[in-house]
Amino acid sequence: MGWTDERVELLKKLWLEGLSASQIAGVLGEGVTRNAVIGKVHRLKLSGRAKPASSTPRVRSAARPSRRVAAPASGSGRSLGGMMMKQRSMGGAPMHGATALKISEDLETEAYVAPQVAELFIPVERRLTLLQLNEQTCKWPIGDPLSAEFYFCGQHSGEGRPYCEFHSRRAYHQVDKKRR
Repeated sequence: MGWTDERVELLKKLWLEGLSASQIAGVLGEGVTRNAVIGKVHRLKLSGRAKPASSTPRVRSAARPSRRVAAPASGSGRSLGGMMMKQRSMGGAPMHGATALKISEDLETEAYVAPQVAELFIPVERRLTLLQLNEQTCKWPIGDPLSAEFYFCGQHSGEGRPYCEFHSRRAYHQVDKKRR
């Protein structure tokens, strides 16, 4: 399909009359799609089209009261700001909204909250800076990196491990097989 001068003129005429891109594509026929019409209109830099003659301007009345949908007595739905939220029950638990990615209950886990553990006290003379770290020292950061009191643990770490025994327990948690 090529854009001949006659087709371009017809496109301009129909566009200024207020026809939609789909309607123009139907009139032009021969493989012309809505997207082809929209693309040509943009390339020609045609101004916004006229309002169709059949459309009348919409007069907005005074503020309308909002509609409220009452919740059914059976309990199968819940009113939320005028919208109905349907509840479906599969396996006993109600579901709301999109459920395609819902985690099944047997895979659901509770968030693990680590017990509050006091920070390991490191004497000032054993505290290390970034440049003092090596393969055998604990690289656990302590404090605010933007403050002068920031340091690394510096205790002896196991071979191939980044942290000492104390900080390894804080960094790595074993998940119970029952919870997975």
